[in-house]
Amino acid sequence: MTEQLYKIGFYSNSVINKLQQQLAERLGKISGYDDYQLFLINSGAEANENALKLASFSNGRTRVLSAEKAFHGRTSLAVEVTNNPKIIAPINANGHVTYLPMNDLAAWEDELQKGDVCAVILECIQGVGGIKLATKEFAQGLQKLCKQYGTILICDEIQCGYGRSGRFFAHQWLDIRPDIITVAKGIANGFPMAGVLIAPDFKPVYGQLGTTFGGNHLACAAALAVLDVFEEERLVDNAHEVGTYLMEQLKKIDSPHIQDIRGRGLMIGIDLDVPHKDVRQPLIYQEHCFTGCAGQNILRLLPPLCLTKDEADQFIDKLTRILKTL
Repeated sequence: MTEQLYKIGFYSNSVINKLQQQLAERLGKISGYDDYQLFLINSGAEANENALKLASFSNGRTRVLSAEKAFHGRTSLAVEVTNNPKIIAPINANGHVTYLPMNDLAAWEDELQKGDVCAVILECIQGVGGIKLATKEFAQGLQKLCKQYGTILICDEIQCGYGRSGRFFAHQWLDIRPDIITVAKGIANGFPMAGVLIAPDFKPVYGQLGTTFGGNHLACAAALAVLDVFEEERLVDNAHEVGTYLMEQLKKIDSPHIQDIRGRGLMIGIDLDVPHKDVRQPLIYQEHCFTGCAGQNILRLLPPLCLTKDEADQFIDKLTRILKTL
């Protein structure tokens, strides 16, 4: 990035940026979506905004189906499809969205068969929602229904994608191929960047989607460097291998306080019978180990994709010590 900064960090998207072309080619190849188009923006919420906008342009509809406990961002449409009334301001509550239980295919079919649904937006592994996983049966059935009723299927891979699940995209565990895929977070390793991968049957219309800073030279350099590391360090394979090992070791912990362990790759949820703060705070302040959380009683593990088995063992030791003190 420093090298790129000394060349050019930003210029208008009215001029072709060859780094965008390089990124589109490499991302398509590594993800298995080399026939998809790529639109670059700055954040996950912005990616979902543009995905929903594009879906509505394509079929002229306005209704959206989203999952209960979903999180898709904090702006306009992105927050409206987020199932958290505490962060949906009155100006965002426009009646576009119906929230439905994950994996209840019949409930989704009841809405889709009305024929007025613009898009379905789905995290195949919910993050903020507590590491809830879509089943293969549900995802494949949902894709089939979307095609049947002319609804656009959007997979939000902002947290669960980019290798975290042990596949490049979490939906690839489910053998589906969505119409639109949104990515952010890991795409540039913390540098502000996001993308929308768009199926080839969407024909681009000049000026329909636009951005000032999206896909700037510095962001593209960061994203290309991330793909270099992905390939050199086999990070997707590592997430699968170490994540599987970590799940196995977690399940060996003999503690009445662990109620459930679930996840894929390095995206793991631990249900506790006590508030997560009772475990999370001593992990941080006594063991110097940081975890995420969800709800009131879920530890959310999202370690770096370069995590080693030795580091996983260290976490197991720390967590075991804290659980024994409860």
